[in-house]
Amino acid sequence: MAERFDAVVVGAGPAGSAAALALAKEKFSVLLVERGRTAGSKNMFGGRVYAWPLFDLLPEWQKDCPVERFVTRESLAFLSGDASLSVQFENPASTSGRAASFTALRPKFDEWLAKKAEAAGATLITGIKVDELLREGGKVRGVVAGPDKIAANVVVLAEGAMGPLAQKAGLLPELAPKAVSVGVKETVELPAATIQERFALGEKEGAAVVYAGDASMGLRGGGFLYTNKASVSLGLVVSSEDLARKKVEVQEVMERFRLHPSIQRLLKGGKVGEYSAHLVPELGLGMRAKYIADGVLLAGDAAGFLINNGYTFRGVDLAIASGIAAARAAVDARARGDFSAAGLASYDRHLRALNVLTDLERFRSTGGYLKNERLFSLYPKLLLGITEKVYTVDGSGKERISDVVLQEMKGKAPLFKMLKDFLDAARSM
Repeated sequence: MAERFDAVVVGAGPAGSAAALALAKEKFSVLLVERGRTAGSKNMFGGRVYAWPLFDLLPEWQKDCPVERFVTRESLAFLSGDASLSVQFENPASTSGRAASFTALRPKFDEWLAKKAEAAGATLITGIKVDELLREGGKVRGVVAGPDKIAANVVVLAEGAMGPLAQKAGLLPELAPKAVSVGVKETVELPAATIQERFALGEKEGAAVVYAGDASMGLRGGGFLYTNKASVSLGLVVSSEDLARKKVEVQEVMERFRLHPSIQRLLKGGKVGEYSAHLVPELGLGMRAKYIADGVLLAGDAAGFLINNGYTFRGVDLAIASGIAAARAAVDARARGDFSAAGLASYDRHLRALNVLTDLERFRSTGGYLKNERLFSLYPKLLLGITEKVYTVDGSGKERISDVVLQEMKGKAPLFKMLKDFLDAARSM
């Protein structure tokens, strides 16, 4: 046995680094293992971070956190053909306090958070792949990496959506196509001055846009756009089941999305600096059986702690919060001298205290609702069709808006289905 630590954390993404930092603050000896050459080098996300859990983890995080831009403008855009319709909310005051959110680049953000864990006393090792969980008497007692066996009282698995170690621990079932989406993203480089002029933003202000409709070629999913200091993050999250069923390549969907006139105007003159893709678990609690076992806790994507409710995409904030909760559960287990599943059971309570499980349960039916194909094909076209007629003045005489709505709805879908979709939306969101 070459090494022994109080805790081993696998994965130096937001969940893993948050867990390692919180554990180190509690005087645990912590090993943080990352298979990438640097923290964040293999990680991908849309580009937005909701800041609230950072106030608990690092109260003075704003001093040196690599923030690209604080999000002061939210938009929801519907695309159909060459047309678009946007709903916009702007709040310049939303750059401080727990309700702030910001855009970030994963290599910079993840490295910053991992270094905070190191500064607190955690040992970070990169470029190492953990192959197995070390077991004694059927219970997890550490990890195996190549020829090395590292013993620990508790292992926190923050290894991402696929979770090979979590699967070996019997915590993570094999991901079914219906439960997984494919996320792709391009980082398009543009001068900071161009971004500020084109999006009408201040020097530190940022914009976030969620796209529906032709953004995904009618496939279940949607698009997003976030502004960084000198680049724009543009991406899609689409159903892997739909891609296979309709025999469409995700690159084809991304190409069509990028070429929409409303997107092209925003990206004109830009250069693609980075392209990335990864799998996204979409059903939250509905697809995860367990996140606690003897000597093991799952955090972040590995535990399915993501929320997509159609107008916000949340992953990083839940990852950081779950890392904090995992550390608090380990502290409780140390006080009891019991790192079994029963000894770590307070993880559930801490997840609720930080509203991770509370929010996941509140939106637990949204994943199923967002599988409704009409949301991504029929309704955006219907909405754009109504809007076009309302704003068209060509001398042919105007109709009442109620008549326009009824005319556009006629023959599109049975009224009772539309009413049911509306009620389902109200319940799930």
